[in-house]
Formats: sequence, C-alpha cells, structure tokens
Amino acid sequence: MTTAHRAGPRVHGLPPALRAPFEGRTWREFGYLLLSLPLSIVFFALALSLTAAGAGLVVTFLGIPVLAGALAMCRGFGALERVRARALLRLDVADPAPLPPGGNGALGRVTALLKSGTSWRHLLYALVHMPWAVFAFSVSLVFWSYGWCLLTYPLWQWVFPLYAGIDGLQIYGDDTHDVYLDSPLELAATSLIGLLFTLAAPWIIRGLATVDRLLVTGLLGPSRLEGRLVELESGRGVAVDTAAADLRRIERDLHDGAQARLVALAMDLGLAKEKLHHDPDTAATMVDEAHGEVKLALKELRDLARGIHPAILTDRGLDAALSSAATRCTVPVRVHVDLPTRPTPATEGIAYLTASELLQNISKHSRAHTASIDIWRTENRLLIQVHDDGHGGADPTGHGLAGLAERLQAVDGLLLIDSPTGGPTTITAELPWRT
Repeated sequence: MTTAHRAGPRVHGLPPALRAPFEGRTWREFGYLLLSLPLSIVFFALALSLTAAGAGLVVTFLGIPVLAGALAMCRGFGALERVRARALLRLDVADPAPLPPGGNGALGRVTALLKSGTSWRHLLYALVHMPWAVFAFSVSLVFWSYGWCLLTYPLWQWVFPLYAGIDGLQIYGDDTHDVYLDSPLELAATSLIGLLFTLAAPWIIRGLATVDRLLVTGLLGPSRLEGRLVELESGRGVAVDTAAADLRRIERDLHDGAQARLVALAMDLGLAKEKLHHDPDTAATMVDEAHGEVKLALKELRDLARGIHPAILTDRGLDAALSSAATRCTVPVRVHVDLPTRPTPATEGIAYLTASELLQNISKHSRAHTASIDIWRTENRLLIQVHDDGHGGADPTGHGLAGLAERLQAVDGLLLIDSPTGGPTTITAELPWRT
C-alpha cells in the first residue's frame, strides 16, 4: 500500500533578490519585451500606412473600406497580443465585445467596424506600443546582457590575450596609453558591477512588463462600460431569478400553510353546520377548534407578510423592524442603527431582508451566545455588520450566503465574510444608499 503525502509549500533557500534572475517569470517577461519590438514595428507600419491611406482616400469613398480594413487588421493584432500576454505575462485579458450589428453584408460590417470604440482602441494600441516597445527592448536588453557579461567576465577574459593579442577588455585607449581589465582586482570589480546589474535587471524587466500589462488591459480588453454592462446584465438576471424564487417560496408557503389550513377550516365549519341542530355540543366543539385554526392561519399570514415587507419597517424604519426581528432570534441580539435619515424604501427593504436572513443563519447554525447588528452610513453607502460569538466556519460558497451575495451584487452591493473556524463570525453587507 502506498500513502500519498500532500506536498507542502515550496521553501526557497535564496531571498527574492538573488532568486529573481533565475525565475521563469523573469525569463518569460524578458522574452515578451524582446519579441515586442519586431511585432510592434510590423503592427505600427501596417496600421499607420493603411490608416493614412484610408484617411487620404475618404474624399473618394474608397478610403472608408480601407480604413475599416485597417481597423479589422488591428483587431487581429489585438487578438495576437492577448494570446502573447496570456502565455508570457500570465495576464488573462478577456476578449472585448464582438462587433455590434450594423446591417447585412459588407456595408454593415464596415459600418460596425467604424462605429466600434474597441476597434479604435486597438488602432491606438498599434500606434502607441511601438515607441514604448523600442524603449523597453533597449533598456531590458542592455541591463540583462551587460549584467551577465560583466558578471561572467573572469570566465571568458582569456579570449582577449589568446585570440585578440590584448591583455583584456579595453575600456580606454589613446595615442599614449591603453587601459585593460586584466588585473585580479579589476576582474573582481567588473564581476561585482555585473552582479549589481544582474540583480537589478529582473526588477527593471518586471517594471517594464507592468506597463505592457496596463496597455494590454486598458486598450485591448473590454472597456469599463462593456464590463459594467456585463455586470448589470448578470445582476439583472440574478434579480429576476431571485424574484421568481421568492414568488415560488411565497406560493409554496401559502399553499402548504395558510391555504391548507383555511381549506381544512372550511370543511370543519361545514361539518359543524350539519351537526348544529341534532348535536349542538359536538358542533360547538368543532367551532371552538375552528377558532383556534383561524388564529393559527392569521399568525402564518402575518409571519409571511412580515417576511416580505413588515409594516413596522414602512412605519418606523430599520431600527424598530430589526429590533422586532431580533426578538425572534434564538440568542440575545444587540441592535444599533446610526443613520442620519432613512434610506430609500428599496434600500431599506434589501437591508432588512439581508439582516433578517443573517439572523436566521445565527439561529440555525452558529451555536452562538450573543450577537449584534450595527448599521451606519458611510458617504453614499449603507453598511450592515452582523457579529456573533459562535463556532464560525461560515461557508461563503454555501447556498444561503452565496445567494445573498448574488442578490446584493445585483443592486451594486457587496458581502464580506470573516468567519474563521472556532469563531467569531463577522459578516458585513454594503449597499448603495440610493438604488
């Protein structure tokens, strides 16, 4: 029988400064910077020439398809650059949104290309990246090559006296005298300078690669507006699904609870009516039982209405509504609401439902002794913090908390969970003051 052991974290014997020249990240990013120069020259030349030709021919209407072709070509360049960034920079940039519909046929595609802001950003990248690539190529290559050459100079210094007929690497020479790096002290000083260059080069390369990451992300990825539209579409879908789930829950609660109880009540009252004349005592007993069923049905309806949007929330606000909800929790709950004014009804309702669901989680899962709810406003955000001294270990991927996080995200909200094993648990919800 073999026993598998989980590999622990890798322990490095060298500090990061000494390890950087040998790391794969440094070599990948250095390769990216070297490859950027020839590619950017090709991109720049083609993009500039086609764009200039298209702009010059616009008056003849031939420039419009030429300009559209230049933009399509730049989008192709952008796709290649995103692949290169994923492979060498480990930068996962999402593809931008596809071209918007612009009609049928070639004219429609030309119109879509010219109207697309993404296409123009790709053109801007092709034009801007070339001068930056020249600078990054030169700086990275100089530091990297000079560093390793000077560091290893004592190993290849013998080439000069053997093949060049000179004592070493010449650093100065005129008609009167020459200076060569050939003495042991000079060899040691050269290696020391090379070591400094070699240790500095990886961090210079990483800094240059960071600028490339910003260019790729900012010009070749989805725009902020596109990302925001995706978020809103996703949030709208979550809101619709949540509303549908809430409606199904209300329907189920009515069907299995109050509705079933009222049906049974109607049947009991019908039987009592039949026994009223010939067995009044039994009829009275059945009416008394029906009265109790009515009270239970009313209680269930009140609980259901309170879970949707309690009247106390509308009349008196979050402080009173959450204080009432806290009395139904299985542990003592301190409620503190510090709001200068009441938020919008939509925000207030979401805040109440969020806090109520977190209180239910405390009752069901936390095994806590005490809990607290704090609500306050910071700038244009409403913050809700629920704390308990239970055993912790709340799972953010669980159905309850994950669903709550999705509902908050649908209204541009946020849910933060801090629940180490052993407790305590602190969950903070953030909502816009006005939704």
